[in-house]
Amino acid sequence: MRVLVIGSGAREHALLLALSRDPQVDYLAVAPGNAGTSAVAEQHDVDITAADEVVALARKLSADLVVIGPEVPLVLGVADALRAAGIACFGPSKDAARIEGSKAFAKDVMAAAGVRTATSEIVDNPAHLDAALDRFGPPAGQQAWVVKDDGLAAGKGVVVSADRDAARAHAAELLESGHPVLLESFLDGPEVSLFCVVDGETVVPLLPAQDFKRVGDNDSGPNTGGMGAYTPLPWLPAAVVDQIVDEVVKPVAAELVRRDSAFSGLLYAGLAITSQGPAVVEFNCRFGDPETQAVLALLETPLGSLLNAAATGTLGSLGELQWQDGSAVTVVVAAENYPGRPRVGDVITGSETAGVLHAGTTRRADGSVVSSGGRVLSVVGTGADLAAARADAYRIIESVRLPGSHFRTDIGLAAAEGRISL
Repeated sequence: MRVLVIGSGAREHALLLALSRDPQVDYLAVAPGNAGTSAVAEQHDVDITAADEVVALARKLSADLVVIGPEVPLVLGVADALRAAGIACFGPSKDAARIEGSKAFAKDVMAAAGVRTATSEIVDNPAHLDAALDRFGPPAGQQAWVVKDDGLAAGKGVVVSADRDAARAHAAELLESGHPVLLESFLDGPEVSLFCVVDGETVVPLLPAQDFKRVGDNDSGPNTGGMGAYTPLPWLPAAVVDQIVDEVVKPVAAELVRRDSAFSGLLYAGLAITSQGPAVVEFNCRFGDPETQAVLALLETPLGSLLNAAATGTLGSLGELQWQDGSAVTVVVAAENYPGRPRVGDVITGSETAGVLHAGTTRRADGSVVSSGGRVLSVVGTGADLAAARADAYRIIESVRLPGSHFRTDIGLAAAEGRISL
């Protein structure tokens, strides 16, 4: 099977590494890729948001399967163009990708499917902002205001704050830039990311994970695209995962089918396990980053066969997924000043170390690997338990050097110490 992966981050590096372990995959390509993916796949420089360019590349490479990593090409309909050209694609249609591309659409789907989520309100007029803020946040008995960009924001369009001025400033900035604002009630309880491979109404869950959005230890500082993750979750009973599949993912998948927007690809449910049970924080239409790096490190089932089954409508005939025992931890190494404008162009040493996945990297003419983005590397450690996986990840980080870089030191720590419970 010849596979083309679309994207350039550590998520795509993880997908390629997992695909390379599948004996059915005999050729791998990536567009555009990064300095690390060149070691496992042939690289091609195309505009991944241009459907015609992606289709032309897939045809040129005689790709049997195209796997789209990022959300933007999916929301723009690149998967539709590939399918129209007769090329199998892992990734939802433009219609189905609205589950991530429009939070208002996702809320409507969840309401129709009877899925628990935060109460919400869309604000598209600055004149209505203050009254709406008064209906949410601490004055309404909540712990914080939750302000979101209604569209795509690469994981950074959210402010959760007990400071009304900070919440209002973020909302006003979004409105001034022409983006509608979604206000939500605050959901208490630990968060869970559950990836499910979906083909219409067939749902196959992967291991649950937890990611860390805040830039600093102890969940301090602004939101980022994600600073780390771990899997599985020792504090989450298997029965709760089953409940999420049965009460959240399957009803949403069925509702999308009912709307003639059947989902085919990776449906990501981000949830809070509240005192009243699981409630959805958000849906994404693709593999999440950095959770993917940890989850795929433990997958034993051949990934190419799994993704191809979803892309070709045969997911229901696939057997139960197989996983390695133990745990995996991902720690993101970020450039100086991230999540603000990152410093780029710094030489990285140790980036070829086993367990180091590339994201914001490029290779200079002299062969040096340099930083080119905010989240530069993902370091993945594995072990017999969470403590061992953490130790492995932070051991690997010691061999990496990037001037001015920073990373969290507490990824998975609370769970490893037994400080998370339901």
